[in-house]
Amino acid sequence: MIIRKPILWTLILAAGALTAAAQSGPAYPSSYSITTPKPISPAEGTTTPSVQATQRQNPYLGSVPAKSTGTTIRLSLQSAITRGLRYNLGLVESEHASSDVRADRLRALSALLPQISATATQAFESISYQEIGLKLPPIPGLPGLPATSGGFGYQDVRVAISQRLFDLELRQRFQTRKEDERASALSVKDARDVVVLAVGTAYFQVVASVARVETAKAQLAAAQEFDQLTADRVKSEVSPEIESLRAQVERQSAEQRLTNVSNQLEIDKLTFGRITGLAIDQDFELTDEPSPVRFADMTLEVATAEALRGRADLASAEAAVRAAQSTLRAERAQRLPVVSLIANYGGGGRNVGSLNQVYELGGAISVPLYTGGRISADIGQAQADLERRRAEYEDLRGRIAYDVRVAWLDVSASSSSVQVAEKNRALAKRALVQSGDRYTNGVTNYLEVVQAQEAIAAANENYIQSLYSLNVATISLARAMGAAETRVPQLLGGK
Repeated sequence: MIIRKPILWTLILAAGALTAAAQSGPAYPSSYSITTPKPISPAEGTTTPSVQATQRQNPYLGSVPAKSTGTTIRLSLQSAITRGLRYNLGLVESEHASSDVRADRLRALSALLPQISATATQAFESISYQEIGLKLPPIPGLPGLPATSGGFGYQDVRVAISQRLFDLELRQRFQTRKEDERASALSVKDARDVVVLAVGTAYFQVVASVARVETAKAQLAAAQEFDQLTADRVKSEVSPEIESLRAQVERQSAEQRLTNVSNQLEIDKLTFGRITGLAIDQDFELTDEPSPVRFADMTLEVATAEALRGRADLASAEAAVRAAQSTLRAERAQRLPVVSLIANYGGGGRNVGSLNQVYELGGAISVPLYTGGRISADIGQAQADLERRRAEYEDLRGRIAYDVRVAWLDVSASSSSVQVAEKNRALAKRALVQSGDRYTNGVTNYLEVVQAQEAIAAANENYIQSLYSLNVATISLARAMGAAETRVPQLLGGK
């Protein structure tokens, strides 16, 4: 069972895009799709434009790179995951989005708390009695009211407080923001699982590419040996020249294969560095090899139950449903009266030395009588949003069960593929040795050796791909079950 790299990047893109969407506003459920692995040709050795576009669009394939250390660093899978959780751009953006949601919750809380302020006023005024329409009735012998009051000044110092004593709408909107914050925090936790998936996939891609380079070097060495052997046999007129030509073609093909896989290794290392926050010029080595997968005490039913219980995106979707319920109650509460209290206390007078006690205390009740249908529209919109969130939650439960089952099947099939590929590789090695002996002894021609070399190349490639597919499928299963940070070491033999 082999996984095509563009499919893997599509898998990570789906996971990252949905998790990022959960951070952009009220939390939406995030998940990903697991695509059934398909064979990959050994000739595929370059990054396609679609993969490059994916890397530009998906923040989980980017990072905030650290500075180069100037030395070669050694990275285990666990240390690579730790770096990814620190520098990966998708998680950084997710955490910042969570901070925005937290700020919205604090604003909603502020609207429920008393608002206290202090003011100090120094005023100089001259009032026009005519402007405000103030007149005195005519009294014989007394002058009339002057046109202005003349200049005067006063000082006023007060502490004011306002409080909404009863406003159910504000209380429900605060509950909405609390659930949004909870959903956002869970989405950050889910984003960490996406980072583990991205880092683990890139890590074993590099490990597989390193194995291909080593295999290509061994194949080149064998081809060079047979090329020299056939050249000697042709020179001794023991074999026809065509066999020397075949050996040269095989050697040159091995050289080309080594060039291709070496180039692909460098590309894979660059991709891994972008995901984990390594500088573009940082040299590194990966220390972990593909390891046995441990499923001794696990069944599909247990894995599904743990996923439904532990997936952060499912818990986030549940919090989103509760937030939508609070929003609906808040919209309905717009029809209820609002009771408010305002009060202030301080002193006022011509100057600080002659301040007199001043205060104000008042209460207000506000009842909406006619809003032109706005409240009904708000309620209808909130009801529709609630139904949509409920449908998303139920869909996510189904998708989680689907993801776990598909990942389980992938792991099972990949395990069988590793066993078969390992046997085929051993048989191909034996066949190559026997073909070489037969050719050296003059029993057969070089065509049989060429066929044996091609067979062992295919067997080695299938073995490398099977190991890679097994480890990636295991990481996908850990992601499907949730809490991938802890499950990956458990499932990958402690690595």
